[in-house]
Amino acid sequence: MDPLLLLPLAVAPGIFWMFYFYLKDRFEPEPPALVGSTFLLGGLAVIPVALLEHLSLYLVPMFLLAIAIGPLIEELAKFLVVRWFAYGDPEFDESMDGIIYAVAAALGFATLENVLYVATSAFMSLPLGLGVAAVRAILSVPAHAVISLSWGAALGWAKFMPPWQGRLLVLAGFLLAVILHGVFNFMVMESFTFLILVLLLVPIAWVVAGRVISRTLARGRGV
Repeated sequence: MDPLLLLPLAVAPGIFWMFYFYLKDRFEPEPPALVGSTFLLGGLAVIPVALLEHLSLYLVPMFLLAIAIGPLIEELAKFLVVRWFAYGDPEFDESMDGIIYAVAAALGFATLENVLYVATSAFMSLPLGLGVAAVRAILSVPAHAVISLSWGAALGWAKFMPPWQGRLLVLAGFLLAVILHGVFNFMVMESFTFLILVLLLVPIAWVVAGRVISRTLARGRGV
């Protein structure tokens, strides 16, 4: 079997989870073209991020890169995609829009990252590639979305708040995402902590994300 045949398996999770979150915006869905463009830009952000992370290996230990530097660089790249591209668009007119565009950038990023991980694993061993594709489809890819949702929600809420309050909220949401990303990376390193992540923290994260989405939908334009 050609390892390249696993490419659809690497791309499909990002598209599936994008539809999942997109359908949550049931009151005033965002234009598919703008969401799709944000998704693609999120994917392209993998390129400078990979370069910066590679260069960081010459300055910091791998462990520190995984739990601190990497999460900071990756969340900042996704945030800048939304802040520079989607935030100023007239279509960004509800609190929920922050979540939708944050998730789009995050899943675009996760999709290209997933392609690289799955392809590398598949060329080493086809069963390994299948295993990596399966685990990342249900864990790593949606984790990018759920983690970035914290600064996405903050960005959406801040749109309709006094500027100084909004900046503080966005900063708090961004720092939370970096911390969560670092914790996630740390917990996938060891089998015991990985088990805790899967059985306890992931379900809790989905419950919290659902509540944040519900509350954000209720805010509308924050009035």
